[in-house]
Amino acid sequence: MIQFDILTIFPEIFDSFLNASLLKKAQEKKLIKVKVHNLRKWTSDKRKTVDDRPYGGGFGMVFKINPIYKAIQEIKIENSKTILFTPRGQKYNQKKASSLKELDQIILICGRYEGVDERVAKHLADLEISIGEYDLMGGEVPAMVVIESVSRLIPGVAGDKEWLDKRKKGESFIEYPQYTRPEVFKNKKGEKWKVPEVLLSGNHQRIKEWKKKKQKKIKK
Repeated sequence: MIQFDILTIFPEIFDSFLNASLLKKAQEKKLIKVKVHNLRKWTSDKRKTVDDRPYGGGFGMVFKINPIYKAIQEIKIENSKTILFTPRGQKYNQKKASSLKELDQIILICGRYEGVDERVAKHLADLEISIGEYDLMGGEVPAMVVIESVSRLIPGVAGDKEWLDKRKKGESFIEYPQYTRPEVFKNKKGEKWKVPEVLLSGNHQRIKEWKKKKQKKIKK
């Protein structure tokens, strides 16, 4: 069972995310374990301060290394990776999710404000990850992305054996276009949006070829 340990100053952000749908069921079935830690637990002053002004000046506050170091020292186990989310990190993708799935523990550092003391990246984080070339208010959303994408690869959480085998082989996770009923949808302008005829043909070989062709087109 893989364990996700989240370090954040806003633990309540994860309440609904972890207590609904497939992730809730995965925890109940003990396929995954998720612990949300309030980083302020590892502070030493009365105000439970986790940040301070940056040396050399800057626009905002920076997370201190002290509480992050103490937290990791306390919770880290073997076969574990510590991830720091940063725009400078490696681009997150399906291949990375597959490699993380083999771990027993993933520690997710959710920064806030203007960032995290660089010594965390240099000395404490095993991986620096970015989920895209844009700025976010914190690392909580990227942490959710990692938890969901990794959990989805664990047998019993979501998807059948064939689906999981394809992901393990590194095959594309981008699906072909999907349609369902009604066969014809009529909008307010009177336009008719139809399901491709090939999908209604019952010819399994033609359908398989169509799906493969459409999937390749999307990947380009």
